[in-house]
Amino acid sequence: MVESALFVSPRKSEEELRKFVTAIAMATDPNLTQQDVEDISREIEYKQGIKIGLGAVVDGAEFKPWLDDAKSNINPFYWKRYEKLLINNGLPRDVVTATDTVTDKILSRLGNPNEHTPWDRRGMVVGHVQSGKTANYTGLICKAADAGYRLIIVIAGIHNNLRNQTQARIDEGFIGRDTGKNSDKNGNGSRHIIGVGNFDQSNTPVSLTNTLRDFNKDTASTNTSEIDSYRVPVVLVIKKNHRTLKNLLEWLKDNSARGDKEMIDQPMLLIDDEADNASINTQYSNSLVTTINGQIRDLLKMFHRSCYVGYTATPFANIFIDPDEEHEVHKEDLFPKNFIIGLDAPTNYFGPKKIFIDGLPDDGEAKWLRSIDDNEPLLPIKHKIDHDISDLPSSLLTAIRSFLLSRTIRNLRGHSFSHCSMLVNASRYTSIQGKIRNRIHEALERIQNSLRLNSNDVIRASKDPEISALYNTWVSEYKDTEFDWSDILDAIFDSIASAKVVEVNSKANDLDYSNSGERGQTVIAVGGFSLSRGLTLEGLTITWFLRNTMMYDTLMQMGRWFGYRNGYEDLCRIWMPDEAIEWYSFIANASEELLIELKTMEQAKSTPEDFGLSVRSHPASLLVTAKNKMGSGKEVVTLVGLSNEFIETSRVHTNNDVIQSNLDIGKNLITRLKSEGFTKNHTKWAPFHQYTS
Repeated sequence: MVESALFVSPRKSEEELRKFVTAIAMATDPNLTQQDVEDISREIEYKQGIKIGLGAVVDGAEFKPWLDDAKSNINPFYWKRYEKLLINNGLPRDVVTATDTVTDKILSRLGNPNEHTPWDRRGMVVGHVQSGKTANYTGLICKAADAGYRLIIVIAGIHNNLRNQTQARIDEGFIGRDTGKNSDKNGNGSRHIIGVGNFDQSNTPVSLTNTLRDFNKDTASTNTSEIDSYRVPVVLVIKKNHRTLKNLLEWLKDNSARGDKEMIDQPMLLIDDEADNASINTQYSNSLVTTINGQIRDLLKMFHRSCYVGYTATPFANIFIDPDEEHEVHKEDLFPKNFIIGLDAPTNYFGPKKIFIDGLPDDGEAKWLRSIDDNEPLLPIKHKIDHDISDLPSSLLTAIRSFLLSRTIRNLRGHSFSHCSMLVNASRYTSIQGKIRNRIHEALERIQNSLRLNSNDVIRASKDPEISALYNTWVSEYKDTEFDWSDILDAIFDSIASAKVVEVNSKANDLDYSNSGERGQTVIAVGGFSLSRGLTLEGLTITWFLRNTMMYDTLMQMGRWFGYRNGYEDLCRIWMPDEAIEWYSFIANASEELLIELKTMEQAKSTPEDFGLSVRSHPASLLVTAKNKMGSGKEVVTLVGLSNEFIETSRVHTNNDVIQSNLDIGKNLITRLKSEGFTKNHTKWAPFHQYTS
């Protein structure tokens, strides 16, 4: 209530804010104490300190602004509902304001739906993994509907669980009702209203998909006449699957009033979530087009007026699409010829830079990262589909204990109503995932049984090996939190009694946060590919990650631990092998450079077509993206110019062995140069790598 009221009022001083909170508290809940008022005030002050930039915008040569002139005729019905929802969900004020600004920038680069001459727009929005891209394109959908778009299609990844999750978010942020309910009314006679529907139920969009089922021609046909006849927006959330796309293309042909019998007149917006996955044409060596890539192109060509916006956090594959490809079959590829927009992440984003760059000191232990070095005897990184798992590595058991302790600490902090999750991603085989799930279930039961019997007696607890192991983990990981061991021991069984292990893959999907009581769920999710892209694990705190993919984009997308961890960021831990930590650190730097490159493009007023993006290549084993996605990409060895750049070492080793090693290398370089006849007067030098070890 306080945040909603503050959104439309000027900033307040500390004293003004506390008076404001006190006044609302007295009017709504007189039982709130002065400490409650102080806690609320501090939470709001923290959120007011969260900032977000407006990103970078790279426009095509033919960009013509239209939105400012059209705004006087646009009723922002859907956007205002969504804006209220964001505020009610606790998004910081500056983040909501920035979302408003950025979605305006994107919309203005789409076609004007009231301009009836044919147009075709292609663009890309580059965000961060788990940073809020879905929230951004939900806002864009709302604004596009307000502006006059009547058909909106969201292609939401290649897995059912991601499509269902995306549909649920569109239900909440745009439609305003639960599309998964079979009946329009429940036992109380009211509609199944959720999210934005609680603010205003008029002008409810039509959804031809729901949270339970992907697009189906027969189901859609019972709910529609012709596309052109709708007066409210029609939205579809579909899986990125060639059969689904084929059904949609056929249905559109059968349910469209096309005056010229060739194309549909309604303006169409196509959102391609995870645009680097499956949408890329991987047949560049031939004059061919892959199925899904071709179907997306066919979908766009069915409309006189269409917009394609690809959203991705890992655009490495997309930027290698050749805008100048001469083959006839490639001329209409999905290259973002009209715009590329780079989204900034809010300052509270728990992302790659914070974890793998800033959180990796030169000396001492990393803040959030822990090393896995004990897996090979029990669970090798490379294993066969029939590998037997009789026991769990000690590091995984430590991670499980850390998860149970972190859940307890979160409950003591007042987070018992929030979900809390752990991720275990250790194999691509579903059969192995099932075995891991069973071993974790057994370990969890042992801990729960020990706590049930002995946690309420200090002497018995001290002699119980499971509780002793929990204590040792608390000492190593969470001793510096605000609670001592006695606080933990008193609360831990109540906090983790309902903890469960679920399997998430193509054969089983037991991850469901919707069926919760007053308390949030406590879940250990075991999976592979299904947990590697797009899917959000609510309240993810602990990760045990043992995978060896060699591609920048796939590896980064596996990082489900990125996101927002307000109130428990200090409890998060990520276990992975040292080699994977090195890989993520390198990719984090490459990703940061790519976003900086976009800002440089914006300042230089370059276009997507005339400016080639470059991506730093790993010197050893990592690939930028899959080889069949490289398209026209080429490996180039080049000199790096540092003109007008400020390069300095931000951290200096204090370890004597490291310092001495650096001195020895420097002396060796000078000695080798002298031995080959070089002096300080020489101006020509051989390639530097010849002299460095």
